[in-house]
Order: sequence, then C-alpha cells, then structure tokens
Amino acid sequence: MSEGTMQRRAQRDDQFDQRATRMGGLNRVLAAALAVPVMVFAAACSSDSDSDSGSSTTAADDAQGAGGTGDVAVSSSPTVQAAAYASLPSACKVLSKKTLTGLVPKGTSSGKEGDSSDTGARTSCSWSSLDNNGVKGSQFRWLNVSLLRFESDAATGDAESQAETYYAKQVKAAQTVSGAKNAKTETVTGTGDEATVVRYDLKKKEGAFKQQTVVARVENVVITLDYNGAGLAGEKTPSADTLTASAKKAAQEVVAAVKSANGEGSGGSSGATTSPTPTKSASKSASATPNATASKTPSSTATNSVSKTTAKASATKR
Repeated sequence: MSEGTMQRRAQRDDQFDQRATRMGGLNRVLAAALAVPVMVFAAACSSDSDSDSGSSTTAADDAQGAGGTGDVAVSSSPTVQAAAYASLPSACKVLSKKTLTGLVPKGTSSGKEGDSSDTGARTSCSWSSLDNNGVKGSQFRWLNVSLLRFESDAATGDAESQAETYYAKQVKAAQTVSGAKNAKTETVTGTGDEATVVRYDLKKKEGAFKQQTVVARVENVVITLDYNGAGLAGEKTPSADTLTASAKKAAQEVVAAVKSANGEGSGGSSGATTSPTPTKSASKSASATPNATASKTPSSTATNSVSKTTAKASATKR
C-alpha cells in the first residue's frame, strides 16, 4: 500500500471519528431534552397530590374543631323561656262571696261562664245585678272578668312577651271606646306585674253609665275586669270614684286567684282552684288567636243586660 493511500485512509478514519463524536453528543442532548418534560409532569402530579391531601386534612380538622368529631355539627332548634303559669282558675270562682256582694249585691249567684273551647287558656264569667226600688228607680250593676293565658312557642315567642303585647292592646281598646266621655287612665299599683284602670261615662237610653275597665298582667296571664253601674228610672247615678275603687280591689283578688291556681300563695276566693305543683299545660297555645277574648265589649253587653232588667223594673212598677 502506497504512502498516499494510507494517508487518505487515515483522513477518512479521522473524519468518521469526528462525526461519531458529534452524533453521540447530539443524542445525549436529545435524551436530556426529553427527560425534562417527564420530570416536570411528575413533579406537577406530586404537587397536586400533596395539595389535595392537605385540603382533605384541613377540612377534617375544621370539622373536628367545630363539632368535636369528624362529623359536621348539627345546629339545635331555637328555644324560648317556658311559661310561668300553666293553668287558670275558673273565672266564676275568682271572687269571694263578700266581694261579689259589694259589686253585684243582687246578682252574687248569677255568674254566667263564657264559652271557651280551652278553659286552660281562656275563661270568663259575668254577673248582673238590678236593685229595684219601685217608684224610686233601680240601681244596675254589671261585672265581667276575663282571663287569657299565653304559652311559649318557638314561632310566636315566649309567653310573657306575648302577654305584655296583649295587655297593651287591651288598655288601648278601653281608651278608644266609641261614645266614651270624661275618660281617665290611671296606673294601678300592687296588682300583678302591671295594671291600668280606664274609666269613662257612657250615655245610654236607659241612663248614664259609669264604666271601669281594669287590665292587669301577672306573668303570662292577662286579666280584664269590666265593671259598670247606672241609676235607672230616676235613681241617682252611682259615684265613679266608688265604682273604680271597688274594681281595683276586685282585680287584686283575681290576680291572687291566678297565683293560687299555680301554687303561689293563697287566692282571694275560697272557691278558686289550686294546684300545689305547677305542671306544663296540655292546652294549646292561646297565642294563635289572642284577640278573640271570651268577654264581649262592655258597652254592648251592658246594653243587652239593661234591656232585660229594665223590662223587669217596668213590670214591677205596673
């Protein structure tokens, strides 16, 4: 082999080695380039997995802190304060015989109980008296006692708050009677938690009536006592001050009877029912229809009573 041939072969071998070297480097670069996305994807998956795990742990920790366990805590239903008084006395027995004799001297045994579908929530009683003095005329008296008891309820609120609202409405109603003259309103002390007396004059065809309305509240019970009097057929009109004083005293006795019926103290009437240990009332809530009292409007009831008694008085004279 000639020297020129060997020199050309050596040059070709050198060129081949250089190309091989370059190809090897290129392959390594390509391999490294392909490895980068794989590593990035793997890192992203690892990060997402860690994030999901952290979120789950945090939610579990929050539930653990809120409810004491891994379960979500369930909120309890709202509660209201229980009613203080669970029962009512019979309205026809809240006043003693002595008190009735002073208020309705000729009608102590004429007590008429009002209609009620639930006497544990509402009850009323009325009395009328006609003292006929022949040609000198007659003295007429009418008395009505109504009791309304409220029960605590989650929808309408606690019993005492309901009673306070109804008490205010009853006072307002007494102050706005149509045709009332010389109206006066006075706060009454020593009668339940709060009490008010409203008095006024009413002119009727039978005579001049003196009306007294005492509204009292004791805990969750509202008492409305209506008392009026008139001199008929020429008899003199009774004193408004005297009638008001009698109505106040009677209202105090009714409050005592309510307390006695629920095991507190002693009632003002020997006929008042008692319950030594108050229990939860089985009656329905009176709050559903608080305005539908068993008693009628004083003026209208008095007119009906007077119409009947006037006829009796006229028959006596004849």
